[in-house]
Amino acid sequence: MQPKGLRALALFLAFTSLVLLPAAPSLRAQNVETSEKANERLRALAATSKHTAAPSDYVIGPGDLINVQVFDVPEMSRELRVSQTGSIGMPLVPVRMHIAGLTELQTEQKITEILEANGLISHPEVSVTVKEKKSRPITIVGAVARPMVYEADRQVTLIDVLAQAGGITPDAADHVIVTRPERDPSADTSVDASQPLPVADPAKSGAPAASNDKSAASAEPPQIAPPLVNTITVNLSPILETGDMANNVVVQPGDVVTVPHAGIVYVLGAVSKPGGYTVTNDRAQLSTLKILSLAGGLDRTAKSDHAVIVRKDGTGQQHEVEVDLKKVMKFEAEDVQLRPSDILYIPRSAGKQAAIRAAELATAVGTGVLIYRLVP
Repeated sequence: MQPKGLRALALFLAFTSLVLLPAAPSLRAQNVETSEKANERLRALAATSKHTAAPSDYVIGPGDLINVQVFDVPEMSRELRVSQTGSIGMPLVPVRMHIAGLTELQTEQKITEILEANGLISHPEVSVTVKEKKSRPITIVGAVARPMVYEADRQVTLIDVLAQAGGITPDAADHVIVTRPERDPSADTSVDASQPLPVADPAKSGAPAASNDKSAASAEPPQIAPPLVNTITVNLSPILETGDMANNVVVQPGDVVTVPHAGIVYVLGAVSKPGGYTVTNDRAQLSTLKILSLAGGLDRTAKSDHAVIVRKDGTGQQHEVEVDLKKVMKFEAEDVQLRPSDILYIPRSAGKQAAIRAAELATAVGTGVLIYRLVP
């Protein structure tokens, strides 16, 4: 074969391989990059809040483990766990000391006073340090990288606890729910022990006198009311997008911070970018047209009039809903709303694939012939 023919054949084969090489679909979650940027923003805001927060001493509470050291008195130096009532007991001390709500320095002063008052040690030197902080738990659950129980040693905000949990996951919703236990004021039934309880006089009140009937003594069991909770819903979008810290609420010990899962809708088949797309906003308005826009639209082989939505009902049964995307895109049919975990599948047309492959092959052959003729 002549050099001219070899060069033409090499160019022809190279061009044909490029034309006929199938494009590999890119499977990815639509907002992974957005989630990473949001977590970077969370960490930056949390670091800023730590620098701007005023330093404060840790307040001891129930469940904390403290280390008490009495100088030159090793038998009284030990680790003590604060009880649920907030008190501790020390050897030879006849009373339990209530230290919940005190700082380390205040606890040292209180122990010193009690040791002196009971004549146990004259001029004691006491040192108190907190070894385990268990009295200020904040629970973070839901769509976070590391669900955890965070022990706060200072005043913390919502951004702080989310950063401690590793940030939000790609399928996180755009809001956070803070559940806070609330004290029931009606539960305070304290009375003055020095005053007798009032007793109603049946003769004056007109009520029937008490009888010895056993049926009258059988009363309904008291109903235990559930604990009151206060629910706070915080929108994260202003914080992460504009840095508006008005919604960055202070999280209190005992709070449960829940980041809901927004859900994912999956698109498969003849689209430019198949994959999972997080439902972050306007879930009720999410539709097939919006998902197609996120997925880069249909490709040339799509059989758009035979698309299928695979959906599970409340019992877990899988159902298929046929959608004519061809009519939907022409506004001849109503757009179909999608739900989290739906799968939109657009099949490929075998006829279109064969026609496109034939057209590509013809183009490649024609180009090869042209190259053969032009190469000197």
